[in-house]
Amino acid sequence: MEKVREIVREGRRVGKEDPRRVVHAFKVGLALALVSSFYYYQPLYDNFGVNAMWAVMTVVVVFEFSVGATLGKGINRAVATLVAGGLGIGAHHLASLSGTTVEPILLAIFVFVQAALSTFVRFFPRVKARYDYGVLIFILTFALISVSGFREDEILDLAHKRLSTVIMGGVSCVLISIFVCPVWAGQDLHSLLASNFDTLAHFLQEFGDEYFEATEDGDIKEVEKRRRNLERYKSVLNSKSNEEALANFAKWEPRHGQFRFRHPWKQYLAVGALLRQCAYRIDALNSNINSDMQIPMDIKKKLEEPLRRMSSESGKSMKEVSTSLKKMTKPSSFDIHVVNSQSACKTLSTLLKSGILNDVEPLQMISLMTTVSLLIDIVNLTEKISESVHELASSAKFKNKTKPSKSDSGSIVRAMPNKSHDDDDDHVVTILGDVDTSNNVDQSHGEISVHSCHHVAIKIDDDDSIHEKHEDGDHIHVHTSRVSCEHTNASDLLDSGVQKN
Repeated sequence: MEKVREIVREGRRVGKEDPRRVVHAFKVGLALALVSSFYYYQPLYDNFGVNAMWAVMTVVVVFEFSVGATLGKGINRAVATLVAGGLGIGAHHLASLSGTTVEPILLAIFVFVQAALSTFVRFFPRVKARYDYGVLIFILTFALISVSGFREDEILDLAHKRLSTVIMGGVSCVLISIFVCPVWAGQDLHSLLASNFDTLAHFLQEFGDEYFEATEDGDIKEVEKRRRNLERYKSVLNSKSNEEALANFAKWEPRHGQFRFRHPWKQYLAVGALLRQCAYRIDALNSNINSDMQIPMDIKKKLEEPLRRMSSESGKSMKEVSTSLKKMTKPSSFDIHVVNSQSACKTLSTLLKSGILNDVEPLQMISLMTTVSLLIDIVNLTEKISESVHELASSAKFKNKTKPSKSDSGSIVRAMPNKSHDDDDDHVVTILGDVDTSNNVDQSHGEISVHSCHHVAIKIDDDDSIHEKHEDGDHIHVHTSRVSCEHTNASDLLDSGVQKN
């Protein structure tokens, strides 16, 4: 009895985790009941006979959770059955011309050759990704048609009935999958990417409290709970196979919602790959935080302000992308947060060069510099993610955010001058979009001219590179100092941090 209760509890858990699974189970039952009428309804059985079982088999093996997976398998099965059936009939006809003695030998040779070649083709990466099931059905159907045709006089009728029942079973699956509570793989991939951004943003925004707060500063239970929540990022590390499968299924799907037929699913994979790189850094950062060798809090506090800002601004940028993806709009203030995180990175570099850590022990310095280096890597990756997300938004034709109201249109961004920077490092940041007074561009040098605008992007011009994002709207020109962390790495920080040790 306990086993039964355990099964019931597990069933409830699975159903609550994703209610669509319950609906999918009913859809499969409906499709099977529908194609079973080939057996139950006498006129249909008289027409198809035992071949009606192929319709039942097709439903069992073709019906998948998402529309894309069902369509992919259905098309693969139908095309493979048609091609293999035609080749099987041709092979049988050629073999029959050679006489009854040689015919079985030729049929065996044909079966061997096609099975060997088809099996080898299955190893091709492109075939393995999208057409593996079709090649498998091709091998099976060719063998069944050519072998059974040796003992069957009406081979054309046999091939016709099998193809017809396979198509009927496949069409039943596709129609029920599309029109009865459809599950779109493309939507799932889109939601997964937004969720991954949200997960990493949560860690980065909470990093400061975890790293700079001693256990005795708060309740131990609350600290442990926060640490468990921070480790949600681990789901991003293992998301590659799921993303690739969903992208593959999404390519089969028709247009639905805001997802066009040739939606840039490959760009989703590119963004996902960058997110995983960021998650690997976060994993190393989390391991360093929880290592046995802990740095005294007074040493950490020396770098608290820039480190907090680096992680917080990177987290805000990812949170902005997550929100924009959910709404399928272009991110407006994402680039501002990226610039702010780079500004904090520049401040950190200046602090280290000032010799603030000269009295720190070498082993403590190594641990601290590991954390700093990982955060700098995350900041630089955030910039790459910014470029990739803008490319995705442009390719997918995401909508621009709604125009600001008159009360908001007068908002002004102020750039505070920083006298510590030379004029030689100046570049121009051009912002197109809603002006958010909460996201000021830090470490800037120069002046601002403000005009009404609707969307946000950034253009950075310097001697080394040009990063430009085009959007509709008027311009806000911000002359600011270079804040990129592109040339900052762990070795530079170690050199500057231990220069007097």
